[in-house]
Amino acid sequence: MLKFTKEHEWLNVEGDLATVGITAHAQEQLGDLVFVELPEVGRSFEKGGVAAVIESVKAASDVYAPVSGEITEVNQDIIKEPGLVNSDPMGKGWFFKIKIADPSQIEGLLSESSYRQLIG
Repeated sequence: MLKFTKEHEWLNVEGDLATVGITAHAQEQLGDLVFVELPEVGRSFEKGGVAAVIESVKAASDVYAPVSGEITEVNQDIIKEPGLVNSDPMGKGWFFKIKIADPSQIEGLLSESSYRQLIG
């Protein structure tokens, strides 16, 4: 199940795990990424906590945890090659996987159509 946040993260929810990244809209606004800092596996975040940092040729930006939970995996490929986020933001450019602590938080996230209305 694909969900979105108002902060331009996407998450693909499969059971109690969610794969998280930034949307195509977000990467277009940022421009070419030059650096990605990912969270440590095993670290827990509250919903809305800063989980990752990205730097582009234009600006630095935070990536927030869209739900509370524990990081189970990070995408090492985007540390070596940040451009993957630009070329495939919702595929190979994913950031981290998080074990969802409170499944009810998913209900407060945006559907794809609601997100498209948000970015207009």
